[in-house]
Amino acid sequence: MRLMSCFFILGFLTLALILTNLLFGAVSVPLDTIVDAFLDHTNPNHFTIHEYRFPRIIIALLVGAMMALAGALVQGVIRNPLASPDILGVSHGAGLAAVIYMTFFPDAAIEWLPLIALLGSFLAAIILWRLCGQHSTTVKLAITGVALAALYASCVDFLMLVKPLEINNALLWLTGSLWGRGWTQLSLLLPWLALIPAALWLAKPLNLIHLGDEHATSLGTHTNAVRLVALAIAVGLTASCVAICGPIGFLGLVAPHLTRKLVGGRHQALLPATMLVGAILLLLADLVARTIDPPIELPAGIMTAIIGAPYFLWLLLRSK
Repeated sequence: MRLMSCFFILGFLTLALILTNLLFGAVSVPLDTIVDAFLDHTNPNHFTIHEYRFPRIIIALLVGAMMALAGALVQGVIRNPLASPDILGVSHGAGLAAVIYMTFFPDAAIEWLPLIALLGSFLAAIILWRLCGQHSTTVKLAITGVALAALYASCVDFLMLVKPLEINNALLWLTGSLWGRGWTQLSLLLPWLALIPAALWLAKPLNLIHLGDEHATSLGTHTNAVRLVALAIAVGLTASCVAICGPIGFLGLVAPHLTRKLVGGRHQALLPATMLVGAILLLLADLVARTIDPPIELPAGIMTAIIGAPYFLWLLLRSK
């Protein structure tokens, strides 16, 4: 009963934030005109609702859910409360690869950006894996990931210095913003949703891995194969989101932890609930970013970092 209540509340909050994001922004739209503004091309609010806010809300919903799911997968296979794609440098690796692509090939097709980000994510994950090894401690893995993320960020800063004219588009993208995202970006994100059912299918093996490798193996689970598949899915989810919205920090770290406090650690409930929490956090961050000082709009990545950075420090102190 408690589990169903949690899902009901999370679903209600998600729908409430979707409606709130439709209503409020630099220009508020009356509630009774939402449907008409979406369907009627002659309505003065049609562009605001149909071309600007609605696709942006769907992207925030999907990106928040996918990045949170990626964080839950990483934490599940590594059994590490400090693990997440951005803390481990995977997001920054995808960001660096995308910036290199946009800087040196400014006229190239945007459709290739998710693949480039995916390659950067996999390369960053391989580098971290080689440096730390399979049985690394929690703090070593976290600090190594933060150090690598700082290295990738320094490479981006170097590109900004040597290519100041070509970096404009990448600079806006690097802030982790949903500004200007519309139907085109949504169409690029949709194929990656195929990874979500595969991630949810891993719920039972992840529960067994949580018991320890020996217990999981004795119960018929191929632990190494499950880890590789789960990490590959997490990297794919992260890369696709970073390619569309840029690196939105700490979402994959905070959302799984908040969800565990609500529904526990059983992955059959944890994974779908984490997706809802991630969507709620990003929808809320984007709403605050758009309405805190209109018409000025802050990047949603700044809002998630304000929440996530203190939470990460608290986890480090707690692990001590």
